[in-house]
Amino acid sequence: MPKKGNHKNQPSIGDTNDPNGMAHLINEHTLHLKVRNYAADTVSQREKYLRWFALWCSERSLTRPNEITKPILERYQRHLYLYRNDKGAPMSFRSQYCHLSHAKAWFKWLTKENRILYNPASELEMPKVGRRLPKAILSAKEAEVVLSKPDLSDPRGLRDRAILEVFYSCGIRRRELSNLTLYDVDAERKTLMVRQGKGKKDRLLPIGKRALEWIARYLEESRPLLVVNTNEQTLFLSTLGQRLEPDSLTEYVRHYINSADIGKKGSCHLFRHTMATL
Repeated sequence: MPKKGNHKNQPSIGDTNDPNGMAHLINEHTLHLKVRNYAADTVSQREKYLRWFALWCSERSLTRPNEITKPILERYQRHLYLYRNDKGAPMSFRSQYCHLSHAKAWFKWLTKENRILYNPASELEMPKVGRRLPKAILSAKEAEVVLSKPDLSDPRGLRDRAILEVFYSCGIRRRELSNLTLYDVDAERKTLMVRQGKGKKDRLLPIGKRALEWIARYLEESRPLLVVNTNEQTLFLSTLGQRLEPDSLTEYVRHYINSADIGKKGSCHLFRHTMATL
């Protein structure tokens, strides 16, 4: 099976020129999601999990959705349960649920679009996924240790301190933080506007006085040294004067948590859970 999160250079999942084939209909479905303005991450995840399913089917000479029955889907569900990665570890029930839920959504769409006569996944019993608390959160003292790690003599360090303070104060997601602009921070009202967050919805968040003070210091001392294009409105800039990518934020925050040597691991989401708990 292909490695999760990477379907480059993987075996073909079928003939894209076959209008009734899986490869063609997966492409049609992902295009449908894009046209309806689904989030890029949602489209990417849907395609990834459907490719897993289509490849599993292809290995069993099943190339068209109309060949799939409920018993075949139940066989796929058992395959996911028995699957082991290169280290011999099983797939979590949450991951199994994701694989099956994306397949169910696809078959529902195929039925609605009259590409298949009936939905073989309509009565598929899904695995139960428990609701778990995060494995670890930071105590207030530990959070302060992490916050103190950026080098404030470096423009990037001052930027990172402001970023950590925003995560800690607001608990926003990393993509939401990377999309912040200069005009999304209202120091007078002590609010932060998150535009096109999860579900493509805008929302207004309270932000603490200390986080605002660090943002103000970053804007005065650090951001002018990072700006390349004076018309750039993004709040937090990379060394190239561009918007910070979410993956870069992950690496930065993980680095500071690790360097704090507090015996806990995590990244941006750890601050989100910490803010919600404390």
